[in-house]
Amino acid sequence: MSTPVSSTSTLIRKPLDDEIDVYGLTHQGLVRESNQDHFLISSLRKRMDVHMTSLPADRVMPAGTERLAFLAMVADGVGGLVGGEEASRLTVEAVTDYIVRSMHCYYTADATDDAAFASALADAAMECHTRLAEETEAVPENHGMATTLTLFLGVWPRSYVLQVGDSRYYLLRGEQLTQISRDQTVAQELIDQGLIAPAEASRSRWAHVLSSAIGGPRTTPVVNAVAQDWGYVNLLCSDGLTKHVSDERIRERLLTMTSARQVCEDLLRDALDGGGTDNITILVGRTLRGREG
Repeated sequence: MSTPVSSTSTLIRKPLDDEIDVYGLTHQGLVRESNQDHFLISSLRKRMDVHMTSLPADRVMPAGTERLAFLAMVADGVGGLVGGEEASRLTVEAVTDYIVRSMHCYYTADATDDAAFASALADAAMECHTRLAEETEAVPENHGMATTLTLFLGVWPRSYVLQVGDSRYYLLRGEQLTQISRDQTVAQELIDQGLIAPAEASRSRWAHVLSSAIGGPRTTPVVNAVAQDWGYVNLLCSDGLTKHVSDERIRERLLTMTSARQVCEDLLRDALDGGGTDNITILVGRTLRGREG
């Protein structure tokens, strides 16, 4: 597990609840018979305050006190395998349960303790992996089910991003869009080994073959620590978006966004116009400084 770190040198005032503009959506696409994606956006308090999710309504918990951290995640069930939708749902639920059980950690946590947060998030991913393995053993027809997981944990003024698979996390700082996550695919491994050129990756038959997945033969959680500041825009998505929408188009949309909801809907429209060959999940969040300055 690697933990690249960016940091800020000064403490920045934490945004109030009404200074956070966040939205998420998921869509079946135009080709798939079902939606195997799931997502969740929530605040961590003494309880988990869920804002939006594709999970059943009984997963929603009542609001707590002051926000301690912000949590968002996308899970994309592996297409073509039995139980992909079940795998992504179980994974989002398992992470939710893990975070709720570990909530006391966030009361006293040092937001700059990268190793501690990285270890906790990696443990959450491996617990999800174990749960899927147990489910597969208990329900043989679910053999082979797996999912990606990309998770954002914001502990102002930092964030921690966990990734397993190829669902992506982007950060827009000023006019620069950066893909922070790294695709865990066979194509990316071939690029790293110098066997194919990056420009060939998207056309390769290995482009969407996962080299790491929750529930898969290999699970390698990677955690990045990233500095946050006012005006930064965070985007999490499944590959149903990036199959059809280029990074440059994503950047253009984020630079001209009027709200998180508007840009999610515009990017969804772009993905559908491009073919919509897969399930599409998009989460966007940003901070907007209010009257307190």
